[in-house]
Amino acid sequence: MIRKIICGAGVLGTSMLAATAAFAQETAEAAAETVAAAAPAVAEAAPAVANPGNNAWMMTSTILVLLMILPGLALFYGGLTRSKNMLSTMTQIGGAATLAMLIWVMWGYSMAFGPETSEGLIGNFISSGSLFLSSVTPDSTAATFSDEVISEYVFVSFQMTFAAITAALVLGATVERMKFSAVMLFTAIWLTIVYFPIAHMVWAGGGYLFKLGALDFAGGTVVHINAGVSALVLAMILGKRKGYPAEPMPPHSLVMTMIGTGLLWVGWFGFNAGSELEADGTAGLAMINTFVATAAGALAWMLMERLAGHKGSALGFCSGVIAGLVAVTPAAGNSGPFGAIVLGIIASVVAYYAVSKLKAKLGYDDALDVFGIHGIAGIVGAIGTGIVYQPAFGGPGDGSTAMGAQVMIQITAVVIAIAWAAIGTAIVAYIVKAVIGLRVTPEIEQEGLDIGEHGERAYN
Repeated sequence: MIRKIICGAGVLGTSMLAATAAFAQETAEAAAETVAAAAPAVAEAAPAVANPGNNAWMMTSTILVLLMILPGLALFYGGLTRSKNMLSTMTQIGGAATLAMLIWVMWGYSMAFGPETSEGLIGNFISSGSLFLSSVTPDSTAATFSDEVISEYVFVSFQMTFAAITAALVLGATVERMKFSAVMLFTAIWLTIVYFPIAHMVWAGGGYLFKLGALDFAGGTVVHINAGVSALVLAMILGKRKGYPAEPMPPHSLVMTMIGTGLLWVGWFGFNAGSELEADGTAGLAMINTFVATAAGALAWMLMERLAGHKGSALGFCSGVIAGLVAVTPAAGNSGPFGAIVLGIIASVVAYYAVSKLKAKLGYDDALDVFGIHGIAGIVGAIGTGIVYQPAFGGPGDGSTAMGAQVMIQITAVVIAIAWAAIGTAIVAYIVKAVIGLRVTPEIEQEGLDIGEHGERAYN
């Protein structure tokens, strides 16, 4: 009897242990399912945090691009003018750039990279969003080309410097004769109807040329073709300088121009390598390309001078440096080093002919050769990017788009950028001309814009 009781107790105990184990397993499984279900919600709720290294690099790149404007471009352009217009040239660049920065914050960023892309046709050309960066906070982020993010304020600032320098580049064609008030009004309207839409088309996810597959790593179309074509149109509407081309108008200080060239080259590393938005291998590729394409462009220009029977000049060196930099801008992260060298050489040779032959033949007064260098070298670089991008030429492309197809896409982007810039600039120029006029008086032009427009002299 006792044995039966003991046996029964054992069976009962075993059953209870089994039941307890089963209950524990079911509880554990249920808990796991709950955690698994909650995990996506937790991950979704967790805010993205900017990568500190990439953030630091992009802040540095932004400052480098600012260096390109002030003092880089101001010294480069100022040295190329006559001494009586040195300060007016530098002031126009500074005024246009600072105005562009404020407009970028007020509505420019919203139009180019706003968080809300308009549906349908309009969304191909502009975006929409909050004005005055009201939707941007210290915690908001902008995506890079990988899974990393950077602070949105840093991205806003980086792109702001691009808008500022593009507006300033245009003015090289119109120095020594355009009113400061006209410069400021032109800049405000031009940025709104020309620069912001092109920036959106090329670089924003909803932009027409971005969706088309156009390659523009750091601004071949957005900055250089845009500025070069706009400069040519504005110069033609403004008219030639008094005495041009019969009266000699040599640069008054090639020393200043050489200093400006060096500052532009240094700052261009932020311009090109910074456009990767990350401190990674592609940024390194953009860096080496910015070295070698520029070096090739500088030497090619001086060689062309020698072949034409002249001495290799400091001005030629500076011009070749800029031509090489411009050409490699769209290809900085889209080419191997050898392709970048070839682009720098070809762009420098073509730009040399544009400046020395085409300009005189057509008779336009692009005072500092903005179209001849930025426009022409930008076109060569933008189209050439479709070739050097291919892996067969050492480029980083995966071969998914045939070279011919990519080149046609690049040509399409170039044609659209040229047309948009030319038509938009003409509209803006005639608006400004009708409202306040474009040119200074003949007396001020003769005396110099330093005194006539600003009441000061660069030199005593």
